[in-house]
Amino acid sequence: MFNSSKWPVIDFNLGDIFLKAQKLTGKLSISGVQPKLSVKLDKKQNLLIPVAEGGEYILKPQISTFPNIPENEQCCMDIAEQLYIDVPFHCLIPLKDKSLAYVVKRFDREKGVKIHQEDFAQILEQTDKYKGSAEQMGRRLEEISSAPGYDTQLLFERVVLNFILGNGDAHLKNYSISYRDKNNIRLTPAYDIVCSKLVLPDEEDSAITINGKKNKLQREDFNELAEYLNIPIKVRYEKFEKKFDVMRKIIETSSIDKEKQQQFLEIIKERMGRLKLKREAANDS
Repeated sequence: MFNSSKWPVIDFNLGDIFLKAQKLTGKLSISGVQPKLSVKLDKKQNLLIPVAEGGEYILKPQISTFPNIPENEQCCMDIAEQLYIDVPFHCLIPLKDKSLAYVVKRFDREKGVKIHQEDFAQILEQTDKYKGSAEQMGRRLEEISSAPGYDTQLLFERVVLNFILGNGDAHLKNYSISYRDKNNIRLTPAYDIVCSKLVLPDEEDSAITINGKKNKLQREDFNELAEYLNIPIKVRYEKFEKKFDVMRKIIETSSIDKEKQQQFLEIIKERMGRLKLKREAANDS
């Protein structure tokens, strides 16, 4: 069968098969394997129930491939919120088996009415969500947004945040525009923020290019992006300067595994170092 006098050795487990298969078919990503369930609140029974239409929330359960992802996303979204980055309401809720699921309120629905949205893969007419750049997103946002200067600043801050938090899976579909009416076209709240580097250590720095790069990103690359988007120097890193202790407290009180908490903090330290951002405590600068 193998034209050999010895049987071949298989050096992976059953649980590794899915990961290896996906690596062969394309980029390995958390979003590619995590199931999502649309749910709504049954107020009479006080139950979150799955629905095909009319969902009010998105529920993301645990996945065996990448442990602790709901806790990871909850923590990252809490950090974003604490840094005054607009995010939807979100929480962790135990399922019947006591495992934690991440639940986020849909922002493309308002009083049961669907609000038209497009992600940047659609806007840029890109079939591959990993092919594109932060510059392309910013340029189109300037053309489309009702508040172009403010929205491009918000976009820049989210690109920086994803880098600091080690989210190398923030692709074109993770940034969107909401079309409420012709005079109210705006960048949506931030969503799908996770520290992907905690579970994929070899992942690239960024899912999309920044100053033509996806890896070995430095402050100079983000400065070039900021110059391209006309972001004033004063506000570029304002939300992140001296905020390490804020992020540390959120991580250390999160539901993330203790060992992973320390790894997460090291990722943030290293990224803030590359961005030449000051950390808060004098002995931790």
